[in-house]
Amino acid sequence: MKTIIVTGAGSGLGKELALLFSGQNYHLLLTGRNKEKLMETKTEIEAIGGSADFLQLDIRNNQEVLEKIADISKSNEIYGLINNAGVGHFGPFLEMKQQEITKMLDTNVLGTIIMTKSVLPYLIQQGEGKIINIISTAGLRGKVNEAVYAASKFAIRGFTESLQKEYEGSNIHFTAVYMGGMDTPFWNESNHVKDPSRFRSPKEVAEIIVKQIHQDSIIIESKKS
Repeated sequence: MKTIIVTGAGSGLGKELALLFSGQNYHLLLTGRNKEKLMETKTEIEAIGGSADFLQLDIRNNQEVLEKIADISKSNEIYGLINNAGVGHFGPFLEMKQQEITKMLDTNVLGTIIMTKSVLPYLIQQGEGKIINIISTAGLRGKVNEAVYAASKFAIRGFTESLQKEYEGSNIHFTAVYMGGMDTPFWNESNHVKDPSRFRSPKEVAEIIVKQIHQDSIIIESKKS
């Protein structure tokens, strides 16, 4: 059974994508830093007849990622990677704390690059594979009070589009997903969005992604209030 690795799989979009792909006869490797949430996702997948394991992983730690991916490759046929993990801090640019800036760039940009660089050799070895980068519509256009967040997403847009060109004609495919805000706990510690309930649910967004998965680019706008 082919394995798909999902980062940030303990909740939100990562969890919903894992549930959907488990129904397509893939083994899911759920990664994240919260063991309890990963265990919950694993239990839900198994309850619907799917197959899953979980792995605590800090995607910002290059050595840890390299070692753990190498280890799981010994017992898994790695076919895909969904770079879903991300963080966001919002507000006027001059009020952004350096810790917030560093965290966004390290997680959203460096984490995605580290995971991709670690997994890609195994896809090449298998002769096929799929990498899905969850980017956000902040990677398509700048937004007020999102300067650094948008910068991190524009970076991953350029990263994905470049890899699409680099591996054009091969059996390694890259998909960029640009989705608007979703109704998730992502907004709990921010007043940047006053009413996230008007957004699409993670499940709805995941279903759209799976339906359009063979496209190079998927754009999913938020529902309007």
